[in-house]
Amino acid sequence: MNPASSPATLDFDACYRAASGRDARWDGRVYLGVTSTGIYCRPSCPARKPRPENCRFYSSAAACVAAGFRACKRCRPDAVPGTRDWDARGDLVARAVRRIRDGAVDAVGVAGLADELAVSERHLRRMLIEEVGASPLQLARTRRAHAARALIEETELSLTDIAFAAGFGSVRQFGDTMREEFGVAPSGLPRRGSGSPQRRAQDPEGPTSDERPKLALRLRTRAPFAAEEMRAYLAAHAIPGRDEIAADGTSAHAIDVPGGTAVVRIDWHDVPQVSQQLESGADAVGIPVTLTLPSLADTMPAIQAVRRLLDLDADPSQVAEAFSGDPVLGNLLQRWPGLRLPGARHPQEFALGTVLGQQVSLAAARTLQGRLAAGFETKVASGAGVAAGFKAAPDPALVAAISVDDLREQLGLTRARAATLSTLASALANGLDLGAGADRDRARAELLALRGIGPWTVELVAMRALGDPDAYPAGDLILRRALGVTSDREAIALAQSWRPYRGYATQYLWSDFLEATARKEQK
Repeated sequence: MNPASSPATLDFDACYRAASGRDARWDGRVYLGVTSTGIYCRPSCPARKPRPENCRFYSSAAACVAAGFRACKRCRPDAVPGTRDWDARGDLVARAVRRIRDGAVDAVGVAGLADELAVSERHLRRMLIEEVGASPLQLARTRRAHAARALIEETELSLTDIAFAAGFGSVRQFGDTMREEFGVAPSGLPRRGSGSPQRRAQDPEGPTSDERPKLALRLRTRAPFAAEEMRAYLAAHAIPGRDEIAADGTSAHAIDVPGGTAVVRIDWHDVPQVSQQLESGADAVGIPVTLTLPSLADTMPAIQAVRRLLDLDADPSQVAEAFSGDPVLGNLLQRWPGLRLPGARHPQEFALGTVLGQQVSLAAARTLQGRLAAGFETKVASGAGVAAGFKAAPDPALVAAISVDDLREQLGLTRARAATLSTLASALANGLDLGAGADRDRARAELLALRGIGPWTVELVAMRALGDPDAYPAGDLILRRALGVTSDREAIALAQSWRPYRGYATQYLWSDFLEATARKEQK
């Protein structure tokens, strides 16, 4: 083994103190490699801490593996939920990490990723090794390996099916990578699952055919997770044909994947109440989901879309630490533990829907978005499919292809709103990037240059679609009322200390203000 030095951005003394104190708040953000054992751990690992000279600290599990370490069997660092640290940055390395996390290497390869980011493969590799400690291929391999282990533990899929569901190109590559990551062949890992791709969950609606694989999983996230508030958000923004909110406490949502349109069904009743999560002291909670997929190859894209939708990579303790001493937000943290910042399952759909929702009620916006989904559904490739009862996301090219007058008549819009929608659809169809790897500054500038789109729309798209945790719609009326200010300038000035989490601050303020308003109306 020839461990590389730790990335320069990590403070060794701070990391070692965290590991010595078994501080779980650092789990997933820092990894400890022990040169005397060849093992890498979470900072909170209960094993006896090694001497400082035997420690190396890394910002990713992939960097540990690239340095020659394998995962600890005791603390399971591979099972730590993701982190949004890379979402708070807008530079090249952060954009690359986000795209790899979304499966770009599997979809287009390292060369395709470099082209997307407008750099050479060599430059991309060098930058990632310098800052993350691992190459693009190593980051992608580690992502696949961790996903494969979760599928091994939670499902009864064959190892061959798991290999391809996790994105491996061959069974041999799967075996080699798992041995490199965990020091054991896939067949040597424990299997605890009782699910099966052909097993039917308790689904009275039965929306899928037997040919569509179905996986029951628990997606891990850091505790606490405010499930009730998340479900309420999804219900309030449910789009006809794209979402179903059932009376039995479940919800189902169309998720667009390379093979067509998947459906995720979430059993909210099976998520412990926030008070129970806090009382138990557990560091993570599993969100029970059932994925109905066009094919097993769509497993990873579907899981990542659900994680983005539910903000499962958030770190509540990190957000709480940022706001704990703030006179405005300090009390809200106690009132709303585990609140998340929901993301967009489909960036283009969200941007179009945001334009439709300008200056109309939430109910009216849902109706318009339903018409958009029904009238401009993306045509899926032959052999792929859309689950019965659900629609694929709207295709911007189809929206842009008809006249403004026809668009106005078909959706029931004002002419000005139809013109804005058409302009945005044309920009999206012509390559306006609102995905995980987008240049956020450029995307904001291009959106703001479109006629009919102002700062409020731009920041809302940045928050939900671009995934920027620091997005801040300072002109939002509810936000300004919650802050007790009357101008954008005042709202911006108040929020400077909340960076880089102004998006989370906005979510706290919105939630608290709307609940207080609802209480007043009930009196």
